Amino acid sequence: MVHGVDPANNAALAELEGKTGPSNFYRLMAHKSDVMTSFSRLYGAIMGPGSVDRRTKEMVYLAISFVNECDYCTEAHLKGGRKAGLSDRAIDDLESETNQNFTLAEQAALHYAREMTRACAEDFDTREHLQEHFNEEQIVELTLVIALANFTNRFNNGLNTQVEHEITLSSPAIR
Repeated sequence: MVHGVDPANNAALAELEGKTGPSNFYRLMAHKSDVMTSFSRLYGAIMGPGSVDRRTKEMVYLAISFVNECDYCTEAHLKGGRKAGLSDRAIDDLESETNQNFTLAEQAALHYAREMTRACAEDFDTREHLQEHFNEEQIVELTLVIALANFTNRFNNGLNTQVEHEITLSSPAIR
């Protein structure tokens, strides 16, 4: 099992956790400190303000995390999703993939996200339907969110990153 870096031994990690709070994700990524720093900026650029609203980004991120069964990302984005306005009912719909309580545009984004996650390819109908609801900049931004979610899901599942509340944060051997 890979252990996380102790923030006391990594100034960049300590600075980042000063902004985000304790993060087992970043503690693991801190084994490659330059990647951790660059990733933090990339994450902010993709998930921050843009042409796609925060609610849609969180909805897509959660849908992908449910598909990939990534407990770490699901937990993190449940908080973010609720903060962005997703109700418990909407979250249940994301997990069950019923999509009942979403607009046609949101349904198109969710279909695209799940298709890109499961097959890493999308058929012409999916692209055409997406283009009915989103402009080119928004489609690129949605695709970046999808790629980011799949990256973090695979990183966290591969390393079995533990959700912070499931472990003792003061432990020097964060897993």
